[in-house]
Amino acid sequence: MKTPLLIAAIFFTGLTFAQEKKQDSLKTKKIEEVVLTKQVFKKQSDRFVYDVAASPVTKGNTTFDLLRQTPLLSTTDDKTLKIAGKNNALIYINGRKTNMDAESVTQFLKNTPAENIQKIEVITVPGSEFQVESSDGIINIVLKKKMSDGLSGNMRMSNSQNKYNASSASFSTNYRKDKLGISANLYGGENIQAQSYVLRNGNSTSSNQSVGDIDDPNQYIGGYLNLDYQLTDKSNLALSWNSSANKSYNSTVNLFNTVRSFDEVNNSYSTNYTYSRNKEDARSYNNSVNLNYELKTASLGSKLNVNAAYLNFKRFQFTDNKTILSDAAGNNGAIGQTIYQNLPQIINNFSGTVDYIQKFKNDFTLAVGGNFNKTKTDNDTKNDAFMAGNNIPISTPNHFIYDENIYGAYLTLEKKFSDKFSGKIGTRYEMTNSLGTSDNAAPEYRRIERDYNNILPYLSFNYAINDKNNISYAFSSRMRRPSFWELNPVRNILTEYNYTQNNPFVKASSTYNQELTYMYKSSYFLILNHSYFKDQITQVPLQGYAKSMDGTISEQNVLRYIRTNFGDKQEMSAMLGIQKSFFKQYLTLNFNIGVQHNVNNGVLAADPTNGDIFLDKDGNQIVYRNNIKSTSVLIQTNNTIRLDKKKTWFLGVNYFYVDKQQIELGMLKDLMSLDLSIKKNWNDWTFALNVNDVLKTNVVEIEDYQANGNYNYVKNDQYRFGGTFSITYNFGNQKVKKVRDIEGASDTIKSRTR
Repeated sequence: MKTPLLIAAIFFTGLTFAQEKKQDSLKTKKIEEVVLTKQVFKKQSDRFVYDVAASPVTKGNTTFDLLRQTPLLSTTDDKTLKIAGKNNALIYINGRKTNMDAESVTQFLKNTPAENIQKIEVITVPGSEFQVESSDGIINIVLKKKMSDGLSGNMRMSNSQNKYNASSASFSTNYRKDKLGISANLYGGENIQAQSYVLRNGNSTSSNQSVGDIDDPNQYIGGYLNLDYQLTDKSNLALSWNSSANKSYNSTVNLFNTVRSFDEVNNSYSTNYTYSRNKEDARSYNNSVNLNYELKTASLGSKLNVNAAYLNFKRFQFTDNKTILSDAAGNNGAIGQTIYQNLPQIINNFSGTVDYIQKFKNDFTLAVGGNFNKTKTDNDTKNDAFMAGNNIPISTPNHFIYDENIYGAYLTLEKKFSDKFSGKIGTRYEMTNSLGTSDNAAPEYRRIERDYNNILPYLSFNYAINDKNNISYAFSSRMRRPSFWELNPVRNILTEYNYTQNNPFVKASSTYNQELTYMYKSSYFLILNHSYFKDQITQVPLQGYAKSMDGTISEQNVLRYIRTNFGDKQEMSAMLGIQKSFFKQYLTLNFNIGVQHNVNNGVLAADPTNGDIFLDKDGNQIVYRNNIKSTSVLIQTNNTIRLDKKKTWFLGVNYFYVDKQQIELGMLKDLMSLDLSIKKNWNDWTFALNVNDVLKTNVVEIEDYQANGNYNYVKNDQYRFGGTFSITYNFGNQKVKKVRDIEGASDTIKSRTR
């Protein structure tokens, strides 16, 4: 978030993969001498299904806690969920994508109890009917379906202690009476996201080092309201509203900078010291409304689904960036430079979708549909720079407006040929027209038009060799459009010589995904993945003495992290796993081990936002290259130990290890984390204590050494070591039927907001 986005926007762009588990753990119920078992984890035609309804993991946990313990899912930052071998994970509820931006989704999952979940579906290679991008996978949360009218709900309160204390609370309720169903959720909380940095870059003659802390306080509130009314036995009308707000005032950056350069006249090194003290006030609002109509056209499950939606996203951000002169002892001196930035972003989106599914008696399904998205983003930014001893600002306003229209249509055919073999084939056609205009830029940058026309095929099959062996294959092609904040041409300043730069010239990239899966006894699995990214969108570090197009050369070595298309990339992975219960379900073991091979092939010679090139001390142009291959090992195990016969006490032991691997920014060093938890179930109450990163090993380090002598090193600690205590209470009629969760027509836009 905000200025600390150096970590959010930079480091985790390359962190793919994350392995998980499978569970053969069996739901067991004793009736005298008879033991009934239920298959908990299985592979269906295009997805993995994890039935968690009877699992002891759900009670008292949040939905986020449950997802991070689901086979094939993981998280390394306690914020974003990853699917093994995939770039990103999109959250769906009952087959429909959530109507929230990325930050709100995380808060929603962390403040929603897991008791109402029936099963979790992991769709690693989504079909043509899904509007997804790049190598994104889908996590579909299926809620429990209950039969009677009435009111039910749950409340949860939690308190966490990392570097700072944080608290949160949530309230969820469901009501059903005859033809009317209502579901609502309200959550809120506050925290201070703390980070520490060590940043080093330069070469043998010039170097920068920045060491210090970033504290980002947040207060947030959000929720949703769904109204669903059954018009007839075959038709429903529903209205959904999602809202969230975040306030982050007095976010601070405090870095001590050491700038070292070689003086050729005196043939010696000189060192200067400064402080970067930045203050930021930011707030964001996200509101969306969706109207849904569903008509069931046949008893076999054929139906028509129509959605119309409106989305409004607003973010207001004001920063005060000061460079203060200092000495080696850290004593404050005069103010060397002050930069004030006003960085608003307003997004409005109108969307519509139409989907029709026709099911035939011979196990044949035809799905056809289309979508339309019209989006306008307005970014009226202002920068005022004051140099030492000068009260007249150097102003650089820029009003950037981005208009985008997306038209899509798909056709999918699915056939079950026998009890053993099924297949699915489809294609998606997408047209994207966009126009970006800027009122304060070089003439060639004031109007940027993009037009894409893409045919995106899909193919999958599933073959059950016998009762114990299953094999499946899937292929898909997808586009990856840049997020709106990536297109907004603003500069996020960290220090005087370090900043990130967004880029309005970023174009969409293409991704081709393949996956081969083998399962044995629904407990053991092997997954092989391959993804090829063309025109990969990422953030690239350019450094040196910046030479602008008018010939001006900077006096000091600078480092810019610039969002751009950076060549091609391949990711290949193989993962072997087991999920199984032992000792009469006293131990539920989830273990995965895998290997990932990354092939990077990117070159960047100039700043694509303004044409600047970068020179070494001898005046030679510096070109940034990343054509390094790397192979890394990944291990993850999530284990639940039942401590008593009555199933009221549970111990959780979770661990992951990610070996060092080459990403776009350099070599990401190994990461690991050991997490422990203890939980007590008492009637309708659940008490839980979680301790994360017990060994304090989940710290990001990236280093990059170029053949030209430039180096770049980043160490980032987000203080993941800490504990959380939570209390959950379930109330009301626990047989209340859930309301349908309705897909919003603007859902595909959500993931591209900040």
